[in-house]
Amino acid sequence: MGKRSRKKKESILFKLANACFTLVLAAIMAYGLQCYSATTPNSNFIDNIFQNKSNTVKFAQISDVHFYTGDDNTTYKMRAESDKLLDDAVEQVNETAGVDFVMFTGDQIDKSFEKELRAFLPHAQNLKYPWYITFGNHDTCIGGYLTPEVYLDMVNKANPDFAFKKPYYSFVPKKGFKVIVLDTIIRDRLTSNGFINDEQLKWLKTELDNSEKDTVLIFMHVPVIEPFASAGHRLLNANEVRTIIETHKNPIAVFQGHYHAAMIKQFDNVLYVSTPSLVSYPNAFRMISVSNHRKKVVVNIEFKETRLKNIQKLAKIMVFASKLYAGEEQDHSGTFEIVKN
Repeated sequence: MGKRSRKKKESILFKLANACFTLVLAAIMAYGLQCYSATTPNSNFIDNIFQNKSNTVKFAQISDVHFYTGDDNTTYKMRAESDKLLDDAVEQVNETAGVDFVMFTGDQIDKSFEKELRAFLPHAQNLKYPWYITFGNHDTCIGGYLTPEVYLDMVNKANPDFAFKKPYYSFVPKKGFKVIVLDTIIRDRLTSNGFINDEQLKWLKTELDNSEKDTVLIFMHVPVIEPFASAGHRLLNANEVRTIIETHKNPIAVFQGHYHAAMIKQFDNVLYVSTPSLVSYPNAFRMISVSNHRKKVVVNIEFKETRLKNIQKLAKIMVFASKLYAGEEQDHSGTFEIVKN
């Protein structure tokens, strides 16, 4: 091999080695820069590295479906269209990737009859994600056959992911999260007010005490914080319940129904979210993701309206004070941060 050929080969090898060295050096510098930036006060580098599906819970809240097998609406509820509205919500949820569970926050049915619940269940079974329920005041009725025990037994048989025997319960959807479902229904008289008895309050405090390092998601029908004042619908011991919740300083989000109205309010480490009725204007539900970071929890809330616009338009015409139920723009969607203490 001639000198010129050898020099040309050596030059190519030198350039290749130099290029490889440059790439390695660039990678080391980039890694060093990232490590440095992670130590600066305004950096989210470590959060972004470790932020993944394992520390994010994504769920849908569907409230006040008021499923009804009859064919008449009221001035307040498009209950004759309840099956169509529910199917639309189920389809929207199923089209959403990565949902961990769906929570129905009460009044799944409009009248507390076994036939109504039996008609509701096949629609809920079309969900491809696990689903759970809270009790609403329309779900069981004093003196009626559809007792909480019968209701839960029917849901247990229809839903392989639901195995709870009490109307209040808790579970862990992922490590670092706790779901608490409360029963706010008064069953010794006919009323739309709510109440949580001493036994359940003690249980709630114990659950929260045992979850001080977790992000807690609480679901209930009758709200702790009212979207608007209504003496005939409020939680009678709301102040006591609120005190128990807000005594705890870990991130807590409370998801409510009953008032058919949209509302989002934050008090320090506790976020209160009321979701409107699927069967009343604005005929909407919510899609929520909650993400754990090192020093904060980020809650992203999406307001999902029905795609059945003709039904929604009629519902708006029929309901009194539609804006009251729709809420303000800030009550619809948004991203909220809860600082970890």
